[in-house]
Amino acid sequence: MNSTLVRRAIWLFGLVAALVAVNHAIATHERTLSDGRILRLELAPRDPRGFMQGDYMDLRFVMADEVRDAAKRQRMQHGSIIATIDAENVAKYARLEDGSALAPNEARIEFRIRGEDVRIVTNAYFFEEGTATRFEAARFGEFRVRENGIALLTQLLDAQKKPIPTGKVK
Repeated sequence: MNSTLVRRAIWLFGLVAALVAVNHAIATHERTLSDGRILRLELAPRDPRGFMQGDYMDLRFVMADEVRDAAKRQRMQHGSIIATIDAENVAKYARLEDGSALAPNEARIEFRIRGEDVRIVTNAYFFEEGTATRFEAARFGEFRVRENGIALLTQLLDAQKKPIPTGKVK
């Protein structure tokens, strides 16, 4: 084989591998959105200067301080939170993953420590330009979470746990 054919075969293999990986990730996220357990994380107060920046909102969760303190004690930079889930699907910090079986009212949620910040699922919510003021009422983030702790933010909720509408009102 000449080197041109080898390079083309390698390039084609790389392209196919990338497309397979991207499609697998999409399918996994679609399964999370359709089959994941619904849970809600309470939002913590934010610095008003960092609350709205352009077309996104900086997110911080109430349980972040407990997670950071527990993770520091255990010298962890990432892992899973075990949260108890109440009748309204609101998650409260219970403990860090310790290998014990989960109770029916518990869920696993991934976290990472970045500097002093705890990143639980995401730290930002993006919205359509011109709709920022309605998200000032946000008090909860609603997620779909898989058993392995991978979660996706689906919407923000107000204090009564009602969805905050996205898109421009006509």
